Amino acid sequence: MLQIGDEVVYFSAVFLLVVLGTRSATGASLLTACLYVFMLMFRFPPVPADQAGRVLRPRAPAGGVPVVALRGGSFDAPENTVAAIREASRNGATGVELDLSFTADGVPILMHDDTVDRTTNGSGPVGNLQLAQLKKLDAAARHRLKDKFTGEKVPTLQEAVEECIRHQLTIFFDVEGQADKATSVLHEMYKKFPVLYNSSIVSSFEPKVIYKMRQTDARVVTALIHRPWRLSRFGDGTSRTLSTSGQLWMGFLDVLLDWAHHHILWKLCGVSAILVQKDFVSLDYIQYWAERGVEVVGWIVNTAVEKNYYQNVLKIGYITDSLLEDSDPHD
Repeated sequence: MLQIGDEVVYFSAVFLLVVLGTRSATGASLLTACLYVFMLMFRFPPVPADQAGRVLRPRAPAGGVPVVALRGGSFDAPENTVAAIREASRNGATGVELDLSFTADGVPILMHDDTVDRTTNGSGPVGNLQLAQLKKLDAAARHRLKDKFTGEKVPTLQEAVEECIRHQLTIFFDVEGQADKATSVLHEMYKKFPVLYNSSIVSSFEPKVIYKMRQTDARVVTALIHRPWRLSRFGDGTSRTLSTSGQLWMGFLDVLLDWAHHHILWKLCGVSAILVQKDFVSLDYIQYWAERGVEVVGWIVNTAVEKNYYQNVLKIGYITDSLLEDSDPHD
């Protein structure tokens, strides 16, 4: 857990920064005290360690670590489908990562993109299509193994959850945006399937989603997703903006967000894990979070060399596109 010394350092840093910016020790003291009181009053404690352990360290092959299939294993089967969930189980995954989205009529479904263009034979924004329209699409149409999975449908959230429970897979619910709607739907899913409290985790890049989830149901295991320089750079390292001023501003925001993730947000939300882009994970980094009672999970680990490193050196769970072979990395 967080040590008292850490809190002293963090709030001292805030005090010094405010003093430098305002030249007022009184104002800095007041602001720092308000921040401290805010943290005490509004932060959520993490779920019990044994519950988090059941979710984050489920059964694994002898001597192995938990392996989570991204979108059900997007290289091995059409992503975010029931077929992908079945393939992930068959190939030895301990869990699956699934992306939550909504149809025009408000039905929660699985879909990563804002549109259906990349993964189906349809086109247009997901939010503009009714469930009945989505169910007519072929979710395998653009997959490399489309002939094997012809006719696979876009599943509802409940269909996917039921399939995961059937195969005893841990679920990583990935939520981006629509915090109120997403947390409400997930809360209902947890009430309908209580087994999820010990076999699933809600994760997001957006702290407000995680905070809202804990606010809605404090018993849910949660995780923040983090990639350094995410605001200023794409996954391949290229800049998101061409202007120098834009790069500097977004870079500053990245530094601020990185600091907040590691010193404020994780504790405010009471997360049990942090999901970090694979290239930024090390033994020291894992130890840093272990001292705070937080598990590290790496993503996206797609080559045999990387998997061996995670299995035998880092010895932590990881998220991958394929349980069977090497595949190209992506953001």
